[in-house]
Amino acid sequence: MRTIAIGDIHGGLKGLVQLLNKLEVKDEDELIFMGDYVDGWSESAQVVQFLIDLSKKIKCIFIRGNHDVWCEDWLKTGEVNMTWYIHGGMETMASYDGFSEEEKEVHIAFFKNLKLYHLDEQNRLFLHAGFTSMHGVEKEVHKPTLYFDRTLWELALAIDNNLDTKSHFYPNRLKHYNEIYIGHTPTTNFNVEIPMNAVNIWNVDTGAAFKGRISGMDIETKQYLQSDPVYSLYPNEKGRNKI
Repeated sequence: MRTIAIGDIHGGLKGLVQLLNKLEVKDEDELIFMGDYVDGWSESAQVVQFLIDLSKKIKCIFIRGNHDVWCEDWLKTGEVNMTWYIHGGMETMASYDGFSEEEKEVHIAFFKNLKLYHLDEQNRLFLHAGFTSMHGVEKEVHKPTLYFDRTLWELALAIDNNLDTKSHFYPNRLKHYNEIYIGHTPTTNFNVEIPMNAVNIWNVDTGAAFKGRISGMDIETKQYLQSDPVYSLYPNEKGRNKI
């Protein structure tokens, strides 16, 4: 059995399907999706439906991303958060044209059941963004931090990889978990097109919302596969590259 962490998708269904085909996913595999299923490319609603159907065939764990929270709020209330709208919400709203109210209710249930984080038996943590509590995710008071925070990744990037974990200078935040897997902050922000590692954190968001790809990493071997650049699969769209 493989456990595969899959980075941010942002409405790029074609890229997701391409990645899963490259991974040759089998029934016994476990897929952990790191959040941000929507907002960017034109098939956000279709991505959600695909994931719902996929989870009926293969074990899937779905993490909550900040874009998913915005989309859920809109589906439930009809109110448009303008920050969301200009960061991919407009395309997501259009993708729901033709979906019935009953189908939207199924999607609302999908969003409602997303996990803030997942901790496996090997003490490996999976979450969308990060956490600020020195005592770990369980003690995080402000829950949106788990899908908005970027300071955890910034902290990891600033640490000397040779620093001993027992050192007084090693951050307590990072001592709680053997490994941490995140999305949210595209590695392409650092001119890196593949998953990045800093101390015990792996970032698998490789910029699918912009000029990057969707990535899937086998967390045991650290081998990864990627879709084509998602923008190349939607040649008539700008995605979030317009902002």
